[in-house]
Amino acid sequence: MKVVVAIDSFKGCMTSLEAGRAAAAGVLQACPDAETDIIETADGGEGTMSALAAAFAAIPVECRVTDPLGCQFTAAYFISPCGTALVEVAAASGLGFLKDDERNPAKTSSYGTGMLIAHALKAGAKRLIIGLGGSATVDGGTGLLAALGAVFGDCDGRVFVPCGGADMGRIASVTLPAFPHGVNLTIAADVDNPLCGPQGAARVFGPQKGASPSDVERLEAGMTRWAALLGAAASLPGAGAAGGIGAALAAWSGAPITRGIETVLDAVGFDRRIVGADLVITGEGRLDSQTLMGKAPAGVLRRCVAAGVPCAALGGSVDPEAHLADSGFSAVAAIAPESTSLAERMKPAVAARNLRLAARELTRRSIARNGGC
Repeated sequence: MKVVVAIDSFKGCMTSLEAGRAAAAGVLQACPDAETDIIETADGGEGTMSALAAAFAAIPVECRVTDPLGCQFTAAYFISPCGTALVEVAAASGLGFLKDDERNPAKTSSYGTGMLIAHALKAGAKRLIIGLGGSATVDGGTGLLAALGAVFGDCDGRVFVPCGGADMGRIASVTLPAFPHGVNLTIAADVDNPLCGPQGAARVFGPQKGASPSDVERLEAGMTRWAALLGAAASLPGAGAAGGIGAALAAWSGAPITRGIETVLDAVGFDRRIVGADLVITGEGRLDSQTLMGKAPAGVLRRCVAAGVPCAALGGSVDPEAHLADSGFSAVAAIAPESTSLAERMKPAVAARNLRLAARELTRRSIARNGGC
């Protein structure tokens, strides 16, 4: 029996590799002779650069940047011998930098991510892969563009540097810097949300990042104003990724916004590695309606369907209203009962045990249906 495990990280609990190892252990409990292949997986959010670094033989490069609230610290990106730089928004502008009471997308900025990109270009990068996701910001990428040299003007013609989502409403003009000649950019998004509207960056991601209902309305108004200046890039699927950074990068470079999971799966040779597999196990911390909007499990499922390989999904929790079982997964299951407290489920040892047991049960069911062990 051959089982491929390609699970995204359970944020705040397990990395992709840790989750993969736990699930693989469960497979081997059910079928000791099984061949297991653990594939580090990410979709453009946290963990994407780690998943890509091995494939590109990239090494970390440290530099001083600012966090979402403007405090200086040392962050890192990766660069390969052939000049491919791997930059993760979460590494400089991530929600993980903030305490719960510091979450405020009206004040948080993506400036630090722009500093990472500028450093990589100065170091000679000829290809940029930028993983969106996990950001603390809903600033439309204005901070990022400012760090790269964009010039912003208000309605009185005064030049200023946007310092958070609240400043989008001040922008009356913008001059974008020229995109470097000879550089290729891959914008790897973890969702396909638009920039504005009911499914846009402010309304969907604002509350997750600390915005109150009134904050959301102000952010949406500012984002609508900003979208008018960005032009066609604002209407692209994924423009709202990372609080609008997707649109900013597309406007700056002219590059399309791609699904981050597709970039990762191509880099790790996923299609080749599932040949002959009896089962693929995927998953993430929360399986819900967002899962099918560009997240890792959806990307894994698409590849498996094309190859005719059964694909099951495991999550720390599952939203029954999402009807994920109807999307093509051979099975969808939560690894812990909903009655279990979130604090208990988030304990790494508990989550690893639950994931191991859930993978064991999936494997046993697969054997009962198809044989093979």
